[in-house]
Amino acid sequence: MKTRAAFQENPANLALSREYVRRFPAEAAQTAGLMAKEEIARLLAGLPIQEAIPFWQQLDQSVAAMVLDDLPATQRVALLSHADPTAMARLLARLPERRREPTLAGLAPAKAQELAALVDYPEDSAGALMDIRFVELHTDLTVRQTLLRIKRYKPRFSYYLFLVNGDGVLEGMVTIHDLALSEAAVSLASLARPVLAAVLPTATRQEVMEQLDNHKLLSDLPVVDNSGKLLGVIHYDALLETVREEASVDIMTMVGASKDERALSTVGFVVKKRLPWLHINLLTAFLAASVVGVFEATIAQFTALAVLLPVVAGQSGNTGAQALAVTMRGLALREFGTSQWRRVAGKEVGAALLNSLAVALTTAAGVLVWSGSPGLCLIIATSMVISMVAAGLSGVLIPVALARLGQDPAQSSSIILTTVTDIVGFFSFLGIATLLANFI
Repeated sequence: MKTRAAFQENPANLALSREYVRRFPAEAAQTAGLMAKEEIARLLAGLPIQEAIPFWQQLDQSVAAMVLDDLPATQRVALLSHADPTAMARLLARLPERRREPTLAGLAPAKAQELAALVDYPEDSAGALMDIRFVELHTDLTVRQTLLRIKRYKPRFSYYLFLVNGDGVLEGMVTIHDLALSEAAVSLASLARPVLAAVLPTATRQEVMEQLDNHKLLSDLPVVDNSGKLLGVIHYDALLETVREEASVDIMTMVGASKDERALSTVGFVVKKRLPWLHINLLTAFLAASVVGVFEATIAQFTALAVLLPVVAGQSGNTGAQALAVTMRGLALREFGTSQWRRVAGKEVGAALLNSLAVALTTAAGVLVWSGSPGLCLIIATSMVISMVAAGLSGVLIPVALARLGQDPAQSSSIILTTVTDIVGFFSFLGIATLLANFI
């Protein structure tokens, strides 16, 4: 029998091997992501539906969206009908509205209505994350009846099963452990436990993450409507995926990339999303450069200042980036609220002060050996302390200010931070140099 390593000895043929796709659908999907969409469509068309679905669901959704139009109609209908509806709804949400209706046209009316309802939820909402394929268990069922129902409908495995009353209102939950150890005649009502948490379908990913963190959930999260009726379940792996996506979104938006951008997005989409922020960054760079221009005469008189200027800017930039990363993480994980910014800022300023004093002494020693000028040592050491402390403070204030204004605290905060640290670093270094020019 071939091992995974044996298949990987010939990477060019991985995605074309039916056996490889069947045995290792996730790895095959990664390889397929590097292929042309026509090749992926031909591969899917040649697979039985039971082998195609695991592979299809592992494809990056931006790739899957591009492949849809190249699939034979029967294969497209089969994949959309039998694959995870939540994942298919997210896929359909990526399509332009003009393409959605033709894509759903061949499906059974009930399935088309189900997917259309899921697509209507915003992409970052609990409704878009939930799985509506759950077994509705009533509290008056016995353990025997429950097990028979589970065997018949074969729901996705979960540690918790959620219980509803006659009106479909969520009333409790029962664990698989309790179900397996109980007598057949025992009713679910006697095994029921209180539901730890639930969310509305309109809840944002951020609110879903809060529930995950606040209640230390180890299994699924139920989704209910305003009257408490159970609409669906967000599985634990979807909760973890939400955490991962939120983290990646923060990383991308901090540097001006779009949260909608993917590794295989088209060039046009990437340019459209990035170019405005690059122009903003260019404007802020000119702003920082104008500060240097104010001290042109000082730089012309002492050329050593031009050599040392990037040292100050680099250290303050690193200090600010460290504070920003810690603050962003704290806000994302709800380690502190915006009302507690003074405590966080005090910690970052204190750390920046101690670090800057240590770095300033090391830098001053190096500059003294290089230039032999005590005055230049004093200038760069003083400016480094000022700029690094300001950078540490800015790394806290920028995301907190954005959050308090109701904006995404990650939205290009690194671009704003770079502007602040450059301006403060340049101004402090060159300003002090101008004041102490007689000592250089």
